[in-house]
Amino acid sequence: MISKILKAVGIFILDFFETVVLAAVIFLLVYLFLWQPHRILGRSMEPNFHNGELILTNKISYRIHPPERGDVIVFRAPPREDRDYIKRIIGLPGERVMVKDGRVYINGELLKEPYLPEGTRTKSSYYLAEGVEKVVPPNNYVVMGDNRDHSSDSREWGPVPFQNIIGKAWLRYWPLSKVGIISER
Repeated sequence: MISKILKAVGIFILDFFETVVLAAVIFLLVYLFLWQPHRILGRSMEPNFHNGELILTNKISYRIHPPERGDVIVFRAPPREDRDYIKRIIGLPGERVMVKDGRVYINGELLKEPYLPEGTRTKSSYYLAEGVEKVVPPNNYVVMGDNRDHSSDSREWGPVPFQNIIGKAWLRYWPLSKVGIISER
């Protein structure tokens, strides 16, 4: 009788640990290769993303196709590769990017930015100086925050290498009132 109880307890404990290990392996695989949670820190993406919001970053989409203009990405920024940043892709590899008179131009054409509030002006900075066209190097992207007055971005420290991109902001899951797929436009 006691041996049957001990055997049943032993099987239960073994099954329990097996389940915990399997769940940990699945979580690790999903975290490393598919989706990663991120918290928005700061005001640089307002009014579209706010401090404290939680998102899932899709880590596989850019293995299938390259990033596109308008994508909101999470990446390790060149000045602080120990922190993850979230910004919007503005300039693609090989394109000419310029900030002039508060507007962004790509290859000489005014960039339409429907995700920004009407009247938003874009200031130049060290890397993207007023009226100076810069060619985006191969495998690099120019990124900017939606809150142009309060964003440390490519205007200041230059383009982001593709290898620094963690993934595409895919799903907002907090706060609950804003749960949903993140669109580029």
